Amino acid sequence: MGDLLRGKRLLVTGVITESSIAFEVARLAQLEGAQVVLTGFGRLSLVERVAARLPEPAPVVELDVTDPAQLASLAERVGGHLDGLDGVVHSIAFAPPAALGGNFLTTEWPDVSTAMHVSAYSLKSLATAALPLMAKGSSIVGLTFDARFSWPNYDWMGVSKAALEATSRYLARDLGGQGIRCNLVAAGPIKTMAARSIPGYRGFEEFWDERAPVGWDPADPEPAARGVVALLSDWFPRTTGEIVHVDGGVHAIGT
Repeated sequence: MGDLLRGKRLLVTGVITESSIAFEVARLAQLEGAQVVLTGFGRLSLVERVAARLPEPAPVVELDVTDPAQLASLAERVGGHLDGLDGVVHSIAFAPPAALGGNFLTTEWPDVSTAMHVSAYSLKSLATAALPLMAKGSSIVGLTFDARFSWPNYDWMGVSKAALEATSRYLARDLGGQGIRCNLVAAGPIKTMAARSIPGYRGFEEFWDERAPVGWDPADPEPAARGVVALLSDWFPRTTGEIVHVDGGVHAIGT
């Protein structure tokens, strides 16, 4: 495709299937000249099979973002494949079933804390774990789902996304002095494994189909991935703490 990320060294989390935004980010990044390392959690063999389907097979390192030991060793393990990092992609989120599906008032703290830890605090954990490898001018990019609204059935994942958005702003503040940017892409609904775990997910697709001024295809992760790749590039050198909406324009239309 091009040279937008020529020479960049990237760590991409959250690649589980080829339908994920993270996989599409890794694919486009390689086509734009980047070296990519992926992280996997749990079923590493599955992630490795998916990684082999990229334009260039990518190494996979294990990362449980709730495990202090794995976070502490992340820079060393990634350093076995790359001599530094110019970008980190955070595509990690999880909420127990009890924290979704209209259970907002009855969800207990253990389930809420899991959702917040994995989906929001992990952005800070990943950033600080990767920091020893990150050069001045590096970019951290995460994925969110517009947290200004209380979406049906999204419940504590929605709250976690709001916390993720706040965390990104604080990281932008505290890492800016080191020349590191932190931004988010707010994507429209994409038909991924994670999305299918949300009760009533089909309603999101129907809503977007009705409201997106320029249209939205939930089976196509490329537009959102292009937004991430752009923020990883040098074309946004003074943009940080921002949320870029790649959602067909739904965020701009009154509901």
